[in-house]
Amino acid sequence: MALGGYAQICHQITTFIFKQLIMRLLFLCIILLFFVSSQGGTVDTVSIFSAAMKKSYKAVVVKPDSYADQNKKFETVYLLHGHSGNFSNWIKLVPALKTYADQYQLLIVCPDGSRDSWYFDSPIADAVQFETYVAKEVPAYVDANYQTITNRNARAITGLSMGGHGGLYLGLRHAKQFGSCGSMSGALLVEYIADPKYGIDKVLGPLETNKQTYIDHSVMNELQRYPSDSLAIIIDCGVDDFVIEMNRMVHRKMVSLNIPHDYIERPGKHNWDYWRSAVSFQLFFFRKFFDSKKP
Repeated sequence: MALGGYAQICHQITTFIFKQLIMRLLFLCIILLFFVSSQGGTVDTVSIFSAAMKKSYKAVVVKPDSYADQNKKFETVYLLHGHSGNFSNWIKLVPALKTYADQYQLLIVCPDGSRDSWYFDSPIADAVQFETYVAKEVPAYVDANYQTITNRNARAITGLSMGGHGGLYLGLRHAKQFGSCGSMSGALLVEYIADPKYGIDKVLGPLETNKQTYIDHSVMNELQRYPSDSLAIIIDCGVDDFVIEMNRMVHRKMVSLNIPHDYIERPGKHNWDYWRSAVSFQLFFFRKFFDSKKP
């Protein structure tokens, strides 16, 4: 073969390979653009003042992509963190919340409940008034600053562990504010975990001298006053979780009182692997509830 012909073939091969590389790079760019555009909603970090505690706390607000449409209004799910956590736990450890906000067309709000407030208004510590803050002040701020549907049938509240307690406790006590509530791995019976390491004694006082206070601030007590206008309730706990018996006791109490609810037990422990899965079930449950209340 002549040298010129050989060079021409080499040139053709090089050109072909170059074109193939360009096509592959373009394809990868398209895939990356699609991936980025499908990552779901956007995340705001806001500071919400508490008049009850005379202090501001941060919160995360996850918005769906469709939030850009100023004519749309959205239902809201309030998602509470656990003991020793803070407002940022959920979005840092479950970034899929951005996708869920899009998938279910919701605002997801993650307020701060302090390290160990248990979402109580403390009768002994003026600086701990997190029932008022989370159940009243945070929703008031969100409704005033975001495109929300401002009625109880467009609000739900849930959380994990301490936040699971908060979800049920606040949902039951503030049924005029929330139409649905839930719990994931909830530490639902605070008198069973009165160990000082959980900080409940700082909020309600020592159990041995404040038994009535614990009764007055219990989920079991609130079940006796289940609201006449009903609530949609979901409880979810792993069978290998150390709080499973608390959840079973609450479930049995609700059955005995004929309180409608969804109760789920499945394999899992008290950890983020479980909560990453559980939150998708709960958001689906809330979406179905919201849809059932639409005119």
